[in-house]
Amino acid sequence: MDNSTIQTILIYALPVLFAITVHEAAHGYVARHFGDNTAYMMGRVTLNPLKHIDPIGTVLMPLMLYFATSGAFLFGYAKPVPVNFSQLRHPKRDMVWVALAGPASNFIQAILWALLFTLLVALGLNERFFLSMAKAGVLVNLVMWAFNLFPLPPLDGGRVLVGLLPPRQAYSLSRVEPWGFFIVMGLVLLGILSNYWLRPLMAVGYWILDLLLTPLTFLLH
Repeated sequence: MDNSTIQTILIYALPVLFAITVHEAAHGYVARHFGDNTAYMMGRVTLNPLKHIDPIGTVLMPLMLYFATSGAFLFGYAKPVPVNFSQLRHPKRDMVWVALAGPASNFIQAILWALLFTLLVALGLNERFFLSMAKAGVLVNLVMWAFNLFPLPPLDGGRVLVGLLPPRQAYSLSRVEPWGFFIVMGLVLLGILSNYWLRPLMAVGYWILDLLLTPLTFLLH
């Protein structure tokens, strides 16, 4: 493992930890808000990353893919926060908010990392490591935001769609969930999800960030 690889891992480590931890905790927090204490009782409504890290999905798989593809393709996951949708006060409606909480937390984090980058540049603090970490924070969170919004269960976007569709269509879509992960991975490997979903949605995300931060950038200069 050369120095550049070690530096890349160090740059991405903190943004990835924050991204997955806050994402999962947000699901549990919103579920508790709407009446389901399952995640809270299991200690998953927490910002302690150790509670959310999956040894294979969060550590081993991303590292193996990084070295196998020379950084061209990365994928990972955390331990899903348990949600008992039947305990929600209005299961079909509240499911949408619980599902949206994760991607929303990632977009908020992307804004905060972009804000940090803008402030570092404005203050003349040109330390490459911290600038790279801020840019990595934006990238990681926009990837998680866009990827999780893909409208197929078990991804958050699929759960949102199940909550919004009429009962018959919602039931049909929910039955896809046991195979949804494999379908999504197939779409990823074929480049379909990346080219026709991730990249367009991330371009919109970067545009929104630029729109939000342009006034601040103008003031600081």
